Amino acid sequence: GSEMCIRDSLKAENVSIVVKFEELDGQEVWSVHLLNENPVSIENILIVSKGYGKSEGKEEETSTIRQFQESLDANSSMQIELIQPEVFHLFNEYLLTYYIKGDIYDKKCIFVPESITKENLVPIKLLQANGVLHS
Repeated sequence: GSEMCIRDSLKAENVSIVVKFEELDGQEVWSVHLLNENPVSIENILIVSKGYGKSEGKEEETSTIRQFQESLDANSSMQIELIQPEVFHLFNEYLLTYYIKGDIYDKKCIFVPESITKENLVPIKLLQANGVLHS
């Protein structure tokens, strides 16, 4: 008989989401990047992002954005989106699903309110820039 094996997805390793900071022409630009620090490419990448939380006591939620990317090479990064300081007071959540050699992995990356700040910037080698890592 044919048996189906159902299991939870594997824990994502060496794949992360970073908010990069740069100054361009005197403007402060924050952008969200996916980093693949594995020695192999990752495939069929789905990223679902949204912001939620409270603002002055009121529940607030941004629209949910879904993005699909066929693959991301080993030891490389890609920009997901630009992010505006107007949402830094919210939880900014990124749900990530991808495959390596047919196995599915997933990860939830959350930037908690007020964590995306210049004080929290650290050098991100892969981006050759400074960025904020998720909690």
